[in-house]
Amino acid sequence: MHVPVLQSEVIEYLDPKPNENFVDGTINGGGHARLILDKTGPRGRILGIDLTPELIVRLKRDLITEGQSQRVVLINDNFARLEDIVRENKFHPVNGLILDLGFSSWHLEQSGRGFSFMANQRLDMRFNPREELNAWTIINRWSEDEIGALIRDYGQENFWRKIAASIVADRQLNPIDSTKDLAQTINKSVPEWYRHRKIHPATKTFQALRIVVNRELSNLVRVLPQAISILAPQGRIVIISFHELEDRMVKQFFKTEEEAGRIELITKRPVKPSEKEITQNRRSRSARLRAARKI
Repeated sequence: MHVPVLQSEVIEYLDPKPNENFVDGTINGGGHARLILDKTGPRGRILGIDLTPELIVRLKRDLITEGQSQRVVLINDNFARLEDIVRENKFHPVNGLILDLGFSSWHLEQSGRGFSFMANQRLDMRFNPREELNAWTIINRWSEDEIGALIRDYGQENFWRKIAASIVADRQLNPIDSTKDLAQTINKSVPEWYRHRKIHPATKTFQALRIVVNRELSNLVRVLPQAISILAPQGRIVIISFHELEDRMVKQFFKTEEEAGRIELITKRPVKPSEKEITQNRRSRSARLRAARKI
C-alpha cells in the first residue's frame, strides 16, 4: 500500500477547516485527500486529479466503499491543465492545493510498466499509457548524445557518458527491451566500487527516464502559476518534491511570487521527514515540503 509522506506536516501547513474546498493535483491513492476530508466536513469538497487512469478507477471504487465519494470529484488528467480542470468542474472557491510530486508504490510494484529495475518488465515508464513517448523509444531510438544529456541533466549521474555509450553499443547487438536488460547495461558500464554502494547504479538513469517520459519538469513549470491563480485569497499551497531540480524550481517560483507580493511563505526552508518517518517509510527520505499562502 502506498504511504503518503509528511502527513502531519501537510495538515499543519494546509490547515484545512470545516466546509473548505481543496484541490489535490496528484491524488494517487487518496492518502493526503482522506486526511483533508476528515478536517473539512460536513460540506468541504476535494477535486482530485491524477494522470494514471488505473489509480482514478481504484480510488473511485474505494471512496464509494468508504462512503466518501459524494465530497470528491475525481479527474484523470494532467495537472498542467489545472485552471481548465477547475473551471470545467465549477470547483470554487479553492481554499488550498497540494501537489505531491512523487510517484506511487503502485507504479513500482503493480503497474507492470517498468518503473523499477527490481522487476523484469518491458521498458515503458508512462504514467498515462495513452501518451506516445515511452522509455523503450528513448533507449532504443535516441542518439547517444541525447541519452547522455538526459542522464546527466535529469539524473545528475556522474557516469552519464559511459552509460550512454554502453546503451548505444548494446542496442546495436540486440534491442534493450526490458528493465533487466537496461540495468545490466548500466551495471557493466560503471566502476566496480560504484556497484557496491547503497544506491543501485541504475537508480539515477531510471529516474531521468521517468522524468523525461512524463515531462515532469515541464508540467511543473506550467502548473505553478496556475496553482496561485486558482486559489482564493488566503488560500494555502503545499508542494512536496523528491528531486533537487523540482525543489529548486518550487523554491525559485515561491521567491519570485513573494517578491511580487502575491504570496507569503509559510515555510522559510524546506520541511523534511523525521528520522522516525524515514525509518518507517524509506521512500520518504528525499521528500521536501514547501508551503505558501496567497495574499
